[in-house]
Amino acid sequence: MAKQKRRNIVAELGRPETAAETAARKAEGSRLYRSRKTVNNLVFSLLVTVGLVFVIYLMVPRGVGDYAERSVDVAQAAATAGADYTLAVPAVPDTWKAKQASLSINGGVTFWQIHYTTDNNAYATVVQAYTVNGDPVPAKWIAGKLEEQQATGTEQLGGIDWQVYDHQNRKADQVNMRFGLAGTVETNSVLVYGTDDAATIRVLATQVGDSLADFEHKNSTETSEGAA
Repeated sequence: MAKQKRRNIVAELGRPETAAETAARKAEGSRLYRSRKTVNNLVFSLLVTVGLVFVIYLMVPRGVGDYAERSVDVAQAAATAGADYTLAVPAVPDTWKAKQASLSINGGVTFWQIHYTTDNNAYATVVQAYTVNGDPVPAKWIAGKLEEQQATGTEQLGGIDWQVYDHQNRKADQVNMRFGLAGTVETNSVLVYGTDDAATIRVLATQVGDSLADFEHKNSTETSEGAA
C-alpha cells in the first residue's frame, strides 16, 4: 500500500493545508522568486552599465584645464596689436591674472581691452577706445560698456579726470560693473571698471593713467613741433 504524503500544517489554522492553499503557497513562492530574480538582474545590469560608462570616461582623453592660472603677456599683446595710439599697460600686481588683452572693432570704435581676475577673485577691466577719424567715442558706446549706469561724481587719478560710476549695491555675480571710472586721454576714451571694491578699481585707474603718461607727452611734442 502506497504511503500517503503528509500534508503541511498551517500554523495559523492548526490543520493541514488544503490543495488550494498548497497551490496558492507555491504560486506565491514562484512569484517571489521571479521578483527577486528580476531585481537582481536589474541591479546587475545597472552595475554593468555604470562600469562601462566609467571605462569609457577613463578612455576619453581630457586636457588639464589651466584657465585659473592662465595669464597673458599684456605688454607683448599691446606691442603687437597694431593700434594707432600708445596702449594702456597698467603695472598690476603679479598675483593678478590677465585673462585676455586684445584690440577689437565694434560699432565703428576701435578698442583695446584687458580682462583681469584680481587678488579678490573679482573682475576688473581696462578699455581704451578711439575712432579712426579722431572723433570722440560715441556716448552710447561708452554707456553700453558701463552697463547703462549713471555717473555719480568726479575725481582725478593718475593725471586723468574721471567720471565716477559708483554702483556697489549691484550683485557681483550678476553684473560686470559695480564701480567704474571713465576719462579721456587726447581723443581716446578710457574706462576702468569691474566687480572688485572701489579702492582696487581706483588703484588700477591710477596705474592706467601712469602707463599713458608718455602717450600724452608724445602727442603734445608732435603738436608743438608741427606748430613750429
